[in-house]
Amino acid sequence: MEYLLLLIGFVLLIKGADFFVDGSSSLARIMKVPSVIIGLTIVAMGTSAPEASVSVNAALAGSNDIAISNVIGSNLFNGLVVVGVCAFMAGFKTNPEILKRDMPLNIIVTAILCIMLLDRHINHIEGIILLISMAVYIAVMVISALKNRETADECKILSLPKSLIFIIGGLISVIFGGTLVVDNACLIAKDFGVSENFIGLTIIAIGTSLPELVTSITATRKGDSGLALGNAIGSNLFNILFILGMSATICPLNVLSESIIDCIILLVSAVILYVFARTKKTMNRWEGIVCVFLYVGYTAYLLIR
Repeated sequence: MEYLLLLIGFVLLIKGADFFVDGSSSLARIMKVPSVIIGLTIVAMGTSAPEASVSVNAALAGSNDIAISNVIGSNLFNGLVVVGVCAFMAGFKTNPEILKRDMPLNIIVTAILCIMLLDRHINHIEGIILLISMAVYIAVMVISALKNRETADECKILSLPKSLIFIIGGLISVIFGGTLVVDNACLIAKDFGVSENFIGLTIIAIGTSLPELVTSITATRKGDSGLALGNAIGSNLFNILFILGMSATICPLNVLSESIIDCIILLVSAVILYVFARTKKTMNRWEGIVCVFLYVGYTAYLLIR
């Protein structure tokens, strides 16, 4: 029964995020916001809603291992698999704004997280600091959006009422789905004697990152690399600043020594991704393949560990 409920939870998470993204993107388009800004904010937050739901619910339930490992695992999947698959499908030019501002910021934020984890504890104050940083980041994005309103691309959008229905319905689905995933993943982990840390880094991380993968692949197929790369990087920033910030603010998080190692690996992957993106200001297919294989190697390491 746990497996069925886990599957239902993932379906609700993915479909709920899908509706949320469609509604939020249409609302942003109505406001004439450029796609790169949409990718870094609205779509990034929408596709990260499953991670937010899972981690916050895990924090409330006292499952700190899942709250932290879900974020780290999801960020690794976003940076290596989501971006890697999109680059393999069609090499793309790196958006100048993302290269100059958001990717270096992603490295800095990840490094700060590594430092926070060193004492094996993320307290209330550190959680609040992360939340404030997220608010500042969003403010910068809003200012940038207002300056570039006229450059937005025209595309098919939903009506305003339908957009709002999609947003509200999607959020409800994500919240309920997140509860099902956390509860049943913990039960399954206990049945098999598998640690919650491993479950969070693999099954839950990949499951909650599927919206990012689907959204970015769709954007890449339509030639919108700004949305694809922005979605992945924006989601990573949102995961650390908002999700871990909110989780730690709700309940201080105890950190496993394995999570510190995983965070260092995440930092290294963020640097590698930045180097790839900066080289000739493009991401080519071979770099995409390398990213995917790095993730496969990390998964093998988890199995051995």
